Amino acid sequence: MTILTEGTHAGEFLVSEANVGGTGVSRSRDSAVVVSGQNLVAGAVVGKITASGKFTEYDDAAVDGSEVAAGILFDAVDASAADANGVVIVRDAEFNAAEVTWKSGASQGDIDAGTADLLAIGVIAR
Repeated sequence: MTILTEGTHAGEFLVSEANVGGTGVSRSRDSAVVVSGQNLVAGAVVGKITASGKFTEYDDAAVDGSEVAAGILFDAVDASAADANGVVIVRDAEFNAAEVTWKSGASQGDIDAGTADLLAIGVIAR
């Protein structure tokens, strides 16, 4: 029998987010550009590159701004070949800590630092 594995769905890591206002879009979300060379899943913790304002995988050891967790990708973004648009949870939200994705090889210290960064912007682990 073939075993099928279901991938991560858009926003499935969310516990709650700010109400949708008159615009029809949650205040918790912002549009974003993911820098070329990234292929990230929904729920990936991201940092923001200071020089370009583009998002990339959060890396606590980086020195380009992405060493500060700046949000969580709402849905998968494949920017392997070129910059790509996406949506990032950046404020007023709660997330299931067991359902977000950290950079491969991230230590518990890296995860704790990133979780603290997210808390500072109102994105709270549960």
